[in-house]
Amino acid sequence: MVPAAIALVDAERDYQYCTEVLIEGTGFPPANQVRAQLRKFGGSIVVAEAMDVLKVHVHTDEPEAVYALVAQWGTIASRKADDMRAQHRGLSHETQRAVAVVADSSADLSDTLLDRHAIALVPLQVMFGDETFRDRVELTHAEFFRRLRTSRTIPTTSQPTPAEIAQVLRDARAEAAEVIVVLLSSALSGTFQSVQAAVRAAKLDGIRLVDSRSASLGVGLLALRAAELAESGWPVPKIVAELEHIRGRSGLVLTFDKFDNLPRSGRVSRGRAWLAGMLDVKPILGLDTSGAVIPLDRVRGRANVLPRMVALLDERLTPRPERFRLGVVHVDAPEVAEEVRSAMVARFAPRDCLVSPATAALATHVGPGAWAVFYQVEDSPDRRDARHPPEEARGPHTG
Repeated sequence: MVPAAIALVDAERDYQYCTEVLIEGTGFPPANQVRAQLRKFGGSIVVAEAMDVLKVHVHTDEPEAVYALVAQWGTIASRKADDMRAQHRGLSHETQRAVAVVADSSADLSDTLLDRHAIALVPLQVMFGDETFRDRVELTHAEFFRRLRTSRTIPTTSQPTPAEIAQVLRDARAEAAEVIVVLLSSALSGTFQSVQAAVRAAKLDGIRLVDSRSASLGVGLLALRAAELAESGWPVPKIVAELEHIRGRSGLVLTFDKFDNLPRSGRVSRGRAWLAGMLDVKPILGLDTSGAVIPLDRVRGRANVLPRMVALLDERLTPRPERFRLGVVHVDAPEVAEEVRSAMVARFAPRDCLVSPATAALATHVGPGAWAVFYQVEDSPDRRDARHPPEEARGPHTG
């Protein structure tokens, strides 16, 4: 395995051919995986799927190698390789979208939603001992959970490499006139600062960064809303302002089943973890307005967690918003997640209630059995002032 930290991306080469391929078939790989495999051949990558057709665009010196790769996924319906040294380089204005959306791989949206809304991912790095993987590119949820259960070494995560950031954003700019990038809370990770630095170093224009002040599906739901607004024709400044409104009225409640990962990751002392385990105490955590973790409550016994979580969410969603989403994230606990989803839908009847396994950025720190509920309020502006203040203003529950 080649560590992601030393993977090279030659983004500035003068590639000769603008290569486009249409593939007919079913069961295509997720778009973000297609992009990752194409990067070894070139840049300015655009991937789009519609029904049973996959369209691939890449600038490369090896069009035949691109054809051989994509032929694994179906039947090539058409292909072309235009010599860019004899033509205008880049995508024409007619083929560009106005706005593309990018998130980091902590976003926890399903591949189906990412592909449907053409949301690209910048992969974080996941380390198990000496092995380094690009999250959701070289390490699937299933493989990560298997390693999490069996490895004696607790995994760690790190920011994306500057080369990976620059390449994903260049690909997005090839696809759209402007790009909105929704990122993991800067209070929880250095990812936001890393992307800022990479954008400056690569001298990329047309890029707007949004600090989600959240994690996991908090990032994902915000990116999803950005994509929906872009598809509706909203300009970038208006989308960014709307995302800033939404994130102030959104949040999460999170619990974990075991304290094993927390002391090893430095989140709590071994003594406190042991005592909490002996007392069968289940903590409930949230985020403050900066996106940092805060305690909300604690309950005794697993059976009491879900009712208390429902009550906490009821406080935050009263009066009921006109338009809001919920999401459930779990760490290798699909049965629990389905129970939680059913309870949330029955109690709140949200616009959506997504369910997703947690990627490494969250799962590494909370361990197997952990789960969380995210809420995102998307009310019209005239109802916003009636909402409850965010977590920090209310203060934590002491229980």
